[in-house]
Amino acid sequence: MPAIIDQALPAILKGKAPATVAQYTIAARKLQDILIEFAPHQVTQRDVVQLLAHLEDAPAAANRMLVVLRLVFNWALRSGLVDSNPCVGVPRLKTKARTRRIEVDEFEAIKAEAGDLLGVIMDLCYLTGQRINDVLKIRRADLRDEGVYVEQQKTKMRVLIAWNPELSVAVERAKSMHKNVASLYLLPGANGEAPKYGTVWTWWKKACAKAGIEDANIHDLRAMSGTEAEQQGLDPQKLLGHKDASMTRRYLRDRGVKVVHGPSIGQSKKKRATSQ
Repeated sequence: MPAIIDQALPAILKGKAPATVAQYTIAARKLQDILIEFAPHQVTQRDVVQLLAHLEDAPAAANRMLVVLRLVFNWALRSGLVDSNPCVGVPRLKTKARTRRIEVDEFEAIKAEAGDLLGVIMDLCYLTGQRINDVLKIRRADLRDEGVYVEQQKTKMRVLIAWNPELSVAVERAKSMHKNVASLYLLPGANGEAPKYGTVWTWWKKACAKAGIEDANIHDLRAMSGTEAEQQGLDPQKLLGHKDASMTRRYLRDRGVKVVHGPSIGQSKKKRATSQ
């Protein structure tokens, strides 16, 4: 099985977003370890069900492995290497929706323990409401007269976040961090490239530990941004680039690039304080 996975992987990853490539590659390597003694024709539907049962404590990772294994067998079918796909008909594990919300006080505590670069990345994640990978890949050319333009890597959704004073300050801070290195990107990384997600994730975990904040994921900043935007009377659906309110609401219905407004840091908290 490991050799077949290696052969199928380039076709599976072709055209996928960088974050998906990274996730699928990790899943593929785990599958190679688990199925090391199997030939492709030996893998049965029962084996796949047992694999998922073994990983039921990590349903999201298990479901990703199921997706990758299904794609591997689809490739093997097209290549004439197997007669059937044992993943067909195997249901995904149920996952619980993440409900963790980072509060403004927690955000500020983590930021106080972060370095300058992580601090500005946190601000940009919050102020734009975009996924961390999209924030890291913002280019200087994406800074438009109307605001910050983002084409989301995962969905190809296009969003234009209108300037506000805090977003302008955060962008200028990011620009000032480049040290005489020509770069196409807003945020400084090694050799003029964008910062690496793995590096930023490590910084985040260390800052959370120092601040004593538990169960905080850097991806939670997107949920925090949408929640704060809604509380401030803004439109979280357009900000996050979602189609409908049921997901917070996936793709916009039209193909135009709309100017949308991001929230101000702590504005809802200030409003609550003045209303009491």
